Amino acid sequence: MIDPWSSAIIDYEKLVNQFGIKPFTELIHDIPNPDLLMKRNIIFGHRDFGKIIKAIREKKEFAVVSGMMPSGKMHIGHKMVVDQLIWYEKQGADIYIPIADMESYSARGIDFETSKELAINEYITNYIALGLDLEKSNVHVYLQSKNKIVSELAYILSKRVNYNEMKAIYGFSGSTNIAHLYVPLIQVADIIHPQLEDCGGPKPTVVPVGPDQDPHIRLTRDIAERFKSYYNFITPSSTYHRFITGLTGDKMSSSKPKTAIFLSDTPEEAEKKVRTAKTGGRESLDIQRQKGGEPEKCVVYELLLYHLIKSDSELEDIYHECKNGILMCGECKNRSANIIKKYFNQLASKRDEAKEIASTILNG
Repeated sequence: MIDPWSSAIIDYEKLVNQFGIKPFTELIHDIPNPDLLMKRNIIFGHRDFGKIIKAIREKKEFAVVSGMMPSGKMHIGHKMVVDQLIWYEKQGADIYIPIADMESYSARGIDFETSKELAINEYITNYIALGLDLEKSNVHVYLQSKNKIVSELAYILSKRVNYNEMKAIYGFSGSTNIAHLYVPLIQVADIIHPQLEDCGGPKPTVVPVGPDQDPHIRLTRDIAERFKSYYNFITPSSTYHRFITGLTGDKMSSSKPKTAIFLSDTPEEAEKKVRTAKTGGRESLDIQRQKGGEPEKCVVYELLLYHLIKSDSELEDIYHECKNGILMCGECKNRSANIIKKYFNQLASKRDEAKEIASTILNG
């Protein structure tokens, strides 16, 4: 069972085999100008993404839903979600970004005012700084607790869901508070409501998520099918991206500061963290020259793969030089630390500019 609120490491192969997620590689060649994360197999799986490819190729209307739960600081792993939204926006998608303040309250005990301030000062600021224009007419950012359409739809949908089903999907027990039990239905409504007539009617919709969020996707797809005859819903699609490894070798997590490079870190802090990160180096330089390094196990290489090197050929050179014992960890760390310092210098400047805009997104 997958728990969307834990930080456990996910077995990607088991997820695909057990829950029927399809490999993304099977359709990558059908996508016009695929995103870097798609080409590098960081987005590894999907459900029904063919519907989205068809909409893109035929220039038909489609929507993307990607929520943010304001419960902590954004780290560099979260950047891949924003990168995907930017790509989808360029393909003509309507973007819906629910701020999951109800989930923060039910699952983390964070009050609504704190959630709102955290969303503005941390998440929305970073989304803008990373390059997503939240002021465009096709981008919709809202608080779950303030969206009447979503709350009304969640109530209607809840009629066709029972406790045993929720327990089977999420592992809820008798001690689970009712707010936590109900909030997945709010998330279902977040995903489906772009298909209501008030939002333009039925359309293909995709949700880009980490694999830990698949229980929400399965519940949403099931409920959409149950209400298809009434609302003409199109069953939502989804894609799944790999988690970026933390600095210590565990999953990167906002709740574990030693694992994470936060987007609010200073350039010097980000540089220092890269220099102390776990690598795929051997026991000694001599052994590494003989056997080569292991970039597949290297946190630094993963940062380059996910975020810091845009050129595929440059990244391939780094990979092969490491594997062949030409590039040593010290040299690679030094180069990568300089790259991330430069990137965070630029990001800090953009964050300063974004703060003023961010405060107007929810406050008007």
